[in-house]
Amino acid sequence: MSGIADALSHIRSTLPEGVELVAVSKFHPVEALQEAYAAEQRIFGESRIQELLAKIPALPADVRWHFIGHLQTNKVRHLVGTRRIALIESIDSERLLRLVDAESERAGIVSRVLLQVHVAQEETKFGLTPDELLDFFRRRAFESLRATHICGLMGMASNTDDMQRVKADFLAIASLKKQVQELCPDLRGFDTLSMGMSHDYPAAIEAGANLVRVGTAIFGERDY
Repeated sequence: MSGIADALSHIRSTLPEGVELVAVSKFHPVEALQEAYAAEQRIFGESRIQELLAKIPALPADVRWHFIGHLQTNKVRHLVGTRRIALIESIDSERLLRLVDAESERAGIVSRVLLQVHVAQEETKFGLTPDELLDFFRRRAFESLRATHICGLMGMASNTDDMQRVKADFLAIASLKKQVQELCPDLRGFDTLSMGMSHDYPAAIEAGANLVRVGTAIFGERDY
C-alpha cells in the first residue's frame, strides 16, 4: 500500500458510521488524487477553479467534487458550468447564494450547497455571521431559490492550539444548525454539518460533524 492508501485507511478507521471524508486535494498533483482514488476515496475537495477544471478530466466520472474555497462571484459561472460539482461548501453570503442560484437555473441544474458560517476568532475567515444566518432562515429566504438546495452548514474553528476554544467553536456551529432546524422544521435535506480538518476533526465529529475535510493527514504537506 502507498503512504496515501495507508493514511486513508487509518483515517477511515477513526470515522464513526455516517461520517463522510472529503480528501482535501487542493495544491496536490493529479497523481496523488489517482492514488487516493485507487484506495477507494471518491470525494475530493478543491478550492481553485482552474485547478479543479484541470483535474476533473483526469479522474473517473464517479468522483464527487466538493468546492471548499472562497468562491469569487466572477468564477461562479465557470464552477456551475462544469456540471460536475457535487457540493459547494463555501457559500459565504446571501449575494453569492443568489448568484449560484441564477447560474444554476441558467445551466439547467440544481446545485447542492452548504452555507458557511463564521464563528472563529479571526477576521480572515469568510462566512455568514450567526445573526445573518438565523435572519436568513427567519425570513424563509430559501423559499425563493429556484435551482439551489441548501444541504446544511460548513464552518471552521479558530486557528489556535487551545482545544477548548476549538471545541467551543464546533459546538457553536452545531448549535446553529439545530436552531435553523427549529426555526424551519419543514426544511428538507438540511442534514450536513461540515467541520473539522486534519488536526481537529475528531473534536468536530464529537460536536456533531458528519462531513470532515482532511488534506495534510492524507497527502502530506502541500506545495504552494
